[in-house]
Amino acid sequence: MQDQFNTDEIRCYVNHAAISPWPLCTTAAVKLFAEENSQQGPEHYSHWIKHENELRKNLATLLNAPSAADIALLKNTTEGICTVAFGLDLQTGDNIVIPCDEFPSNSLPWLAQSFRGVSIRQVDIRQAEDAETALLDALDEHTRILAVSAVQWTDGFRLDLIKLGQYCRQRGVLFFVDAIQQLGALQLDVTAAHIDFLAADAHKWLLGPEGIAVFYSTAKARDQLQLQQVGWHMLESHWSFSATTSPTKTARKFEAGSPNTLGQVAMQASLQLLMNHGVDNVEQQILANSACLMDGLRDIKGIQVTSRRELARRSGIVSFKPDDQTVSQLHNALQAAGLRCSLRGEAIRLSPHFYQGENEMQRVLGIIEQACA
Repeated sequence: MQDQFNTDEIRCYVNHAAISPWPLCTTAAVKLFAEENSQQGPEHYSHWIKHENELRKNLATLLNAPSAADIALLKNTTEGICTVAFGLDLQTGDNIVIPCDEFPSNSLPWLAQSFRGVSIRQVDIRQAEDAETALLDALDEHTRILAVSAVQWTDGFRLDLIKLGQYCRQRGVLFFVDAIQQLGALQLDVTAAHIDFLAADAHKWLLGPEGIAVFYSTAKARDQLQLQQVGWHMLESHWSFSATTSPTKTARKFEAGSPNTLGQVAMQASLQLLMNHGVDNVEQQILANSACLMDGLRDIKGIQVTSRRELARRSGIVSFKPDDQTVSQLHNALQAAGLRCSLRGEAIRLSPHFYQGENEMQRVLGIIEQACA
């Protein structure tokens, strides 16, 4: 798979939790689609629809969703979250539970529901003795939904989705997961975790483009949402272009207008690459990279690893901070040395992918050690 990422600069790219570089197969698929469009226009639009259906099926397989009918293709994670937050019939006195320090996309839409008299309960999962228990203890008879990120964006803190989902199902509380920092890196089973809604962009661990995202919903859960936008594509018989037909019962009801066909081509190529390699193999390599970085950073003088070391909390993200200089100074030095990483939450965030291995991790550690010397 390394031949899909064959430049020296990409070898030292450890910023997949931000935006991932495309594999060569994705670039080729986009070029081919662009050439077809420029030469023939939409003459083979029926093939485009076939590719769209294949993408939905692959995403359903990746998530272990019951059906491709549970998959919608939206613009981004935020659209998926807003579809739920503004679509639920929330009432005065209801409450929503979320972790503290969520990425704005998974906090702002929920906080905005205060105008309806809904209270937002934010739980500090990092200070809790047990993060999942702390979240579940915040639920009561007035809780409508628990909304979490599967993996936290600043330090890679990973939650036990199965424990959370099982409890929510027992209590009749809806369960929403922002999966953008897990999907494509670590395996995720929406059925086992009893997830009602899930959203994730393509441009991070899925190695795809910006502007397209997967949105999953169970049939029962999506029936509870009021549509926030309407258009031809959400109709049951959408190719008849008749406004008198009813909205589809599938997740496509949340896709109001024309699809992002170019984004679908790119996302499908990247997703197929991951699935051909095996999602279990992808996860094993990513966790091996994280372990290598954690062990190596621990041996560098003047470095504190801020990510949790417990195996159950690990993900594709490893964050650290220096003792003897500011985080910004060290980040600038690393960038100047060619190491592509992010400054997040008063720490430096590393996020290598499956096509990188121990050689690349040792190179990363060497650059960090030299910058700290």
